[in-house]
Amino acid sequence: MQLRELVDASVATGATRSRKKKISTLAAVLAALTPEEVPLGVAWLSGKMVQGRIGVGYAQIKEQLDARIDAPEIATSTLSLADVNACFDEIAAVAGRGSKARRGALLGDLLDRSTRAEQAFVVRVLIGEVRQGALEGVMLDAVAQAAGLPAADVRRAHMLCGDLGRVATAGLLGGAAAIAGFRIEVFVPLQPMLAQTAQTVAEASERLGEAVFETKLDGVRVQAHKRGDEVRVYTRKLHDATAGVPEIVEAVRALPVESAILDGEVLGLGPDGKPVPFQETMSRFATRRNVRAARATLTLRPVWFDVLYLNGEELIDTPQRDRSAALLAAVPEAQQVPQTTTRSVEEAEAFYDAVLEEGQEGVMAKDPAAPYAAGKRGAAWLKVKPVHTLDLVVLAAEWGHGRRKGWLSNLHLGARDGDGFVMLGKTFKGMTDATLAWQTEALQAIATDAGEWTVQVRPHWVVEIAIGDVQRSTQYPGGLALRFARLRGYRHDRDVSSSATLEEVRALYDALHPGA
Repeated sequence: MQLRELVDASVATGATRSRKKKISTLAAVLAALTPEEVPLGVAWLSGKMVQGRIGVGYAQIKEQLDARIDAPEIATSTLSLADVNACFDEIAAVAGRGSKARRGALLGDLLDRSTRAEQAFVVRVLIGEVRQGALEGVMLDAVAQAAGLPAADVRRAHMLCGDLGRVATAGLLGGAAAIAGFRIEVFVPLQPMLAQTAQTVAEASERLGEAVFETKLDGVRVQAHKRGDEVRVYTRKLHDATAGVPEIVEAVRALPVESAILDGEVLGLGPDGKPVPFQETMSRFATRRNVRAARATLTLRPVWFDVLYLNGEELIDTPQRDRSAALLAAVPEAQQVPQTTTRSVEEAEAFYDAVLEEGQEGVMAKDPAAPYAAGKRGAAWLKVKPVHTLDLVVLAAEWGHGRRKGWLSNLHLGARDGDGFVMLGKTFKGMTDATLAWQTEALQAIATDAGEWTVQVRPHWVVEIAIGDVQRSTQYPGGLALRFARLRGYRHDRDVSSSATLEEVRALYDALHPGA
C-alpha cells in the first residue's frame, strides 16, 4: 500500500464526527493491507511505532522540518508503507559516533520524498500524536468490520492481551479461529476494569442493591503477574514497571500460590509507616535509577482488590463475590483492601464516613454478581468520593484535536496571588459542544497572544471547577496542582476579583492532607 492511501484514510477519519463513518473509513483501509502491512497500518493509525523509540526526538524533527520550510512540495510520492518502515528500521539501528547526524540525514531524506500531508503524518507517528478522533474502541470496531467478525469477540481478545496490533493482525489474517484463541496468559497484562461515578453512597446502593463497598485508596494502579518465583508488575497502561518496585516483587513472590494475576494499588509509606500523598507515591513508583536509595526513603506496599487468574484458573468470568473470596484466601490481610458487603444504606454510609475519617479517597461500590469486565468502564463498579469545587480564572486555552479540532478546548486554570494569577493545572473535561463553540469565540475576543497551539487570554472569565484532590507540584510556580479537574460551568455572575486565591487552595490542600 502507498503511504498516501493511509494518510488519506487518517485525514478522512479526522474530518468526520460520525463514529460510523470513522469505523467504515478505517475498515476499508485495513482490509486493503497485505499481511506484512497489517501491523504497520494498525500501529501508525494508532499513533504508535512498531520499533518503539528510534532515537529521534522532537528537537531533531523540528530541525529537519525547519530546514525544508521553503522547499517546494513534491507533486506526488511513491513511498510505500514498507519504504517508510525500512527507513524507521535504519534510523533505529544507527549507533555510535555521529549517530545523531546520521539519523537526521535519514529522516531528512524521508521527508524529501514525502508530500506535505505525508510529512505531517510521519511526524505525528514519530512523536505519537496521530489524533484523528479514532479512539481504541473505534479502531477495534474497524478491525472487526474489516475482518467480518463480531465486534464483541474482537474487543474480548483485546481485553485479554492488551495489544491492539496483535489483535488486529490475528483478526485480519487469522479470522474467527485466531480471535477465539486468545486466553489469559501470565506475563501478558490485561486491560484494567474501570469504574463509573456515583455522587453518593445512597445512589450507589440504589443502583446496585447489595454491594461490596471497598476503601478507595489514593495509590498507583498496578497488575502483578506471578508464576513460580518469577514476578512482573505492570502499570495501568500495561507498561512493565518491575525493575522499579522490588518490594512489590518480593511481596508477590512470597504469596503461597504457584501462579496469579492480581489487580490492586501501590501505596507509598513514609518513615512513620503512614501513606503519603499520591504525587510522592507516583514519584517513587516512577524511579528507575538508584532504586535502592529511593526505597530507603519511601517504601511501597501493595494492596490488592481483585484476582483475575489463580493457580491455572481463569477468574475474570466468575462473579465478584467469588473472586473476592479467592483473593482473601490467597493474600495476607495486610495486602487486602478493607471492605464490607451490605444492602443497607446506613451501613454503607457508616463505612464511607470511617474511610474518609482515615484520610482515604472514598469508596468503590461493586456488584457482587458481576464478572471482571477488563478494559470497560461499566456500571458494575461505582466510585464514590467527595467533590470539591473552586472558582478559578481562565489564563489560556489550547486548540483541540480530533473531533475538537477548530475549537479552543484545554483550559489553563489559575488562582489569584497578589496582583496576579498562578496556574494550577489544565482541564478539557466537562465541556459540551455548545460550551466549546461559545468559549472558542469568547476567549479569542480577549486574547493577548495567539500561538500555533495555545491562546493566552486576559484574566476575565471565572469558571467553577470540580476537583478530586490538590497535590504538591514542582511543575507550577504555586507549588500545587489540581487532580481530576472538570469544568462545571462558567460563572458569568463572578468577577475575577472574587475567584479563589492561592492561599485558599493551600488551605484546601492542608485540609485534604492533614499533617503533610
